[in-house]
Amino acid sequence: MDGSLNDLSHTAHRIASDHGLDLDPTTITVNEMGLDFRVVIARTVTGDWWTLRFPRRPDVLGRADVENRLLRRVAPHLSVSVPDWRIHSPDLIAYPLLPGEPGLTLTEQGEPRWHTDVSSDAYSETLGDFLSELHGIDPAEVTGTGIEVRTPAQEREKWREDIDRVAAEFEVAEHLTRRWDAWLQEDSYWPQWSVLTHGEIYPAHTLVVDDAITAVLDWTTAAVGDPARDFVFHRVSASPNAFAQTVTRYGAAGGRVWPRFADHCTEMFSANAVGYGLYAVETGDPAHREAAAAQLNPVP
Repeated sequence: MDGSLNDLSHTAHRIASDHGLDLDPTTITVNEMGLDFRVVIARTVTGDWWTLRFPRRPDVLGRADVENRLLRRVAPHLSVSVPDWRIHSPDLIAYPLLPGEPGLTLTEQGEPRWHTDVSSDAYSETLGDFLSELHGIDPAEVTGTGIEVRTPAQEREKWREDIDRVAAEFEVAEHLTRRWDAWLQEDSYWPQWSVLTHGEIYPAHTLVVDDAITAVLDWTTAAVGDPARDFVFHRVSASPNAFAQTVTRYGAAGGRVWPRFADHCTEMFSANAVGYGLYAVETGDPAHREAAAAQLNPVP
């Protein structure tokens, strides 16, 4: 599904029709936020709204199988909605539209458009509630889905390996390598337990109504590992008071944190470009490689 938005809409209509969904072409909207899937929202001619995900590359399909199995396991444990895949094929994943609107989308010009206030009481508290439920799921219930499962020591070692891989492919600014090395060496930053994580919680993956989270999308990056993974974006995008409010709510509902939890989230975000660098290497896309290089060695 490459090309202009008009081309994407036409292709989406055709593929959906092949799978028995007759879309009203006038209702089709395209969301380009995802790196692995293009997302289309549309209404059928019978009046039902659907979300359709179209893979950008064949290599994402294996992870999609894992995601589908995971969704079926986590849904009964969560008070928010998650996708209920009704169509799952090599060219299309589709499910009935979930309640709410994405907290963040892109305009046709690629500019971010915010639909929620991440520092609001509603967003901060419902985020804490959701993460306490998610992190409270027994990892044994999801290990058979195929998601990655890492102990705290393995999680830390994976960061080392990923940083080394990126450093072998890109020029990395010296101040970043020093910072990441200090983070990896200091035990007080790191948790002593692993939990089931979504892996990429930020407003584009949360649907909201009046700033309250009603549904969570895109579970491709889910894994058993570091609980901080799900707090990183909130740490750097919300106000300090809002982040503290989320952590307090999380703890009151049974979530566990440690003294340097907030600092750990900050340091993890500083290494966000590592994941993007790996993505650029794995996809071989020159545009992504150029963008990752700029993040890994920013101009002062």
